[in-house]
Amino acid sequence: MVSRQHTWAAAGLAVVIALGAVGCSSGDGKKSSGGEGKASPSVSASGGATGAGGAPGGVKALPGLPTVSTARTDLAGLKVAPASSMAGYSRDKFQHWIGQGGKCDTRETVLNRDGTGVKQDAECKPVSGKWISRYDHLTFDSASKMDIDHTVPLANAWRSGASSWTTEQRKAFANDLTHPQLVAVSATSNRAKGDQSPDQWAPPAKDYWCAYAESWTAVKATYKLTVTQAEKAKLTEMLNMCAA
Repeated sequence: MVSRQHTWAAAGLAVVIALGAVGCSSGDGKKSSGGEGKASPSVSASGGATGAGGAPGGVKALPGLPTVSTARTDLAGLKVAPASSMAGYSRDKFQHWIGQGGKCDTRETVLNRDGTGVKQDAECKPVSGKWISRYDHLTFDSASKMDIDHTVPLANAWRSGASSWTTEQRKAFANDLTHPQLVAVSATSNRAKGDQSPDQWAPPAKDYWCAYAESWTAVKATYKLTVTQAEKAKLTEMLNMCAA
């Protein structure tokens, strides 16, 4: 299990590594912890074979995605506890999106990482490219139709341990480019998810459930966050869908 001290160092290193990465803009996808906001329309369903991590063919693997065996070990080691209070929570306590060098920020770095054929303007905003949403396999040719999702939502993290973190620790969590915490997905799926845990919401694309559970478990283990009993049961079910 990665120590808390190591986690913050790794997350901070990710920011440094990303200084040369292209992509930037503002905006965070979710308008609030509950995911309220008008969803952007979907463009088209993506076809083709399943590719990296249960995503459609051609989609890149997420950074730090563990093997299923590692995910199962990590899940077994997570502390099970009821969700704590939302008292004191605010998205502003998780500073995002921070600059990643030049005019680029975390959001646009992820858009560049997850897209194909992405081109940016002088302000680092993507002006063209193609994005496939891992959650529902929809394809888009406009970055404005994409949200950057926190795999483990900020509000969920607050309820499972982040309420006691420092400001710097929350900032590292909200901008983590090293672990599978940030992913470009359709606005509709992101708003539908809101701050729900896997037992409350799961990606419509069931062939992504394995990677989703691997990602969720990796993030919770890295940051030593707790899980509820129902959450752990659902993650176990999803990991059982992984190929042997």
